[in-house]
Amino acid sequence: MYTREQASQLRQAFWTAFGQYIAPHPSAEGLRINWSNYKTGIKHVYFRMRAEKKTASIGIEITHPDPEIQELFYQQFLELKLYLHETLGEEWEWELHGTNEYGETITRIYKEISPVNIFNRDDWPALISFFKPRIIALDEFWSDAQYSFDALK
Repeated sequence: MYTREQASQLRQAFWTAFGQYIAPHPSAEGLRINWSNYKTGIKHVYFRMRAEKKTASIGIEITHPDPEIQELFYQQFLELKLYLHETLGEEWEWELHGTNEYGETITRIYKEISPVNIFNRDDWPALISFFKPRIIALDEFWSDAQYSFDALK
């Protein structure tokens, strides 16, 4: 078992290692990018990577406080579902109005793997291999698809 500080240090070490590993890869538009803290440019729409004790996930999260507006974003993503899955090379899970760890209503489009453990350094290559191609594919998708969301900004 780790103390809170040790757990925090291990998480930070993983995300630093991931950031260093992926940093040389430019965005789809050829720019330098902070892959670990990806900015979509649209408030309440995030690309999130999470790694925990048993699972890891990457996904698109829509966190707008109004569930009806969340659904509008979700519907727009549904319009682009085929393109998203083609760009990712796989199908993801779609969840309208789920709940996050804080009890807030969120909408997610995501992919999850298990068993992996961020606190086990032996799992880090598997985590990096899971996250890297998917965040790059999300960026490629977003470089074209983001304009479909201009009316919802």
